[in-house]
Amino acid sequence: QVQLVESGGGLVQAGGSLKLSCAASGRTFSNFAMGWFRQAPGNEREFLAAISWSGGFTFYADSVKGRFTISRDNAKNTVYLPMNMLHTEDTAVYYCATGAPPLGSRIKVRSEYDYWGQGAQVTVSS
Repeated sequence: QVQLVESGGGLVQAGGSLKLSCAASGRTFSNFAMGWFRQAPGNEREFLAAISWSGGFTFYADSVKGRFTISRDNAKNTVYLPMNMLHTEDTAVYYCATGAPPLGSRIKVRSEYDYWGQGAQVTVSS
């Protein structure tokens, strides 16, 4: 059974930083792409960042490019999302996901991911 467990969420002031982690188990982690999404109340779940199975390719939403960095450690079955220069509008529940999307624009599509974590709350105060 595939499991994804996010950690590292919390409360931070605007301009601050947080680092999310997502630990995976249940299948060969290094065979699959990993993505980060978020969902704020009343909004759809939106793509933030993705990384290919090898870590050689990364993709970002324009809203987080230059502030968030996705990385993975296949030896630890973990994907990371350090987040800097946080804004109040970054407040949301953050989800990691795993799947086998093709490289390119499809890697940003929710339906390309078949397993999701339970989510981690990130709250940015003004």
